[in-house]
Amino acid sequence: MGYIITVLAGLIIGVIAGYVVKGLSMVNKVKEAQEESERIIRDAQKGAENSKKESEIEAKDKVYQARQEIEKETQEKRTELINLDKKLAQKENHLEKKGDQLERRDSELHRREKEVTVREKLATEKIDHYEQVLRQQREQLERISGMSSEDAKKYLMQNMEDEAKFEAAKEIKRIEEEAKSTAEKKAREIITIAVQRYAGEHVSETTVSVVNLPNEEMKGRIIGREGRNIRALESATGVDFIVDDTPEAVIISGFDPIRREIARQILEKLISDGRIHPGRIEELAEKVKKDIEKNMKEEAEKVMFDLGIHNLHPELVKLLGRLKYRTSYGQNNLMHAKEVAVIAGIMAAELKLDVTLAKRGALLHDIGKALTH
Repeated sequence: MGYIITVLAGLIIGVIAGYVVKGLSMVNKVKEAQEESERIIRDAQKGAENSKKESEIEAKDKVYQARQEIEKETQEKRTELINLDKKLAQKENHLEKKGDQLERRDSELHRREKEVTVREKLATEKIDHYEQVLRQQREQLERISGMSSEDAKKYLMQNMEDEAKFEAAKEIKRIEEEAKSTAEKKAREIITIAVQRYAGEHVSETTVSVVNLPNEEMKGRIIGREGRNIRALESATGVDFIVDDTPEAVIISGFDPIRREIARQILEKLISDGRIHPGRIEELAEKVKKDIEKNMKEEAEKVMFDLGIHNLHPELVKLLGRLKYRTSYGQNNLMHAKEVAVIAGIMAAELKLDVTLAKRGALLHDIGKALTH
C-alpha cells in the first residue's frame, strides 16, 4: 500500500514536473518569438529608412538631371539667339552697304545722264552744222556742174559700177591664167619627178623562142621516128617546133608566151636528160607546167613585196604572175605594171594622196592582158 502510494506520488510529481518543463519550454519559445518579431520589426524599420534615403537620393538626382537639361536647353537657345542676332546684324550691314552702293550708282547714273544729254545736244548742233555745210557744197557743185544731186549720184554710181566690173574681169582673167599656168607647170613637174626617180627594165620579146642544141644529131632525136617526138612536143605544149637548116638550133613559135616558155624548158630538160620519147615528154610537160605556175605566183608576190602591196585576191595574184610572160609594145607587162605602180606612187606622194591605193590601182591597170593574147 505504501509502495503504491509512493508510485502514485512519483507519477504525480513526474506529471507536474513535465508540465513545469513544458511550460518553461513554452515560455522560452514565446520569448524567442518576441525577440524574432522585434528583430524583424527593427530590420523592417531599417530597410524602410534605407529605402526612404535611396528614394530621396534618386529624387534629388532626377531633379539635378532635369535642372541640367533645362540649363543646357536654355544655353542652346541663348546661343541660337546670339547667332541669329549676329546674322541679323550682318544682313543689316550688308543692306546698308548695298544701299550706299545703290546711292552711289544712282548718283553716277544721274551724272552720266547729264553728260549724255550735253553730248547729244553738241552732236545735234554738229549734225545741223554739217548738214548746212553739205547743202551749201551741194548747191555750189550743182551750180558749177549744171547737174542735180540725183543726176550726179547716178553718174558716179554708174562710173563706179563700170570700173568695178572692168577690174573684176581683169582679176578673173589673171587668176584663170595664173591657175592654168600653175596647174600645167605643177603637172609637168610631178610627172618629170616621178619619171626621173624610176627607170624600169625593158625586155623586148617576140613570138618565137630559140633553143640551142649541142650538135646537129640532136635534131633527129627531137623529131623522132616518123616524127612522133616532135608531134608529142607540139601536142603537149600547143606551140610549133621548127627544125630547119638553122645550125644547132630549134625554133619554138607561138603567140602564147607561157606556152612558149613551157616548151622551151621541156626541150632544154630533154636535151640535158638525153631521154627523148613521148612518155618522157608528157611527164616533163606536167612538171614544167606546175613549176611555171609556181614561178609566176612567186614573181607576182615579189613585185607586190617590192611595192609594199598586200592582201590581193589569190586569183588576181595568179593573173598578175601571168604578165611575166606577156609583152606589149616590146616591153614585159609585169615589169611595165611595176614601173607604172612606182611612178603612180611617187605622183601620189607629191600630191599628198593615198600612195598605197595609187600603187595598187596602177599595178592592176593591165590585168586584162593576162586573160588573152
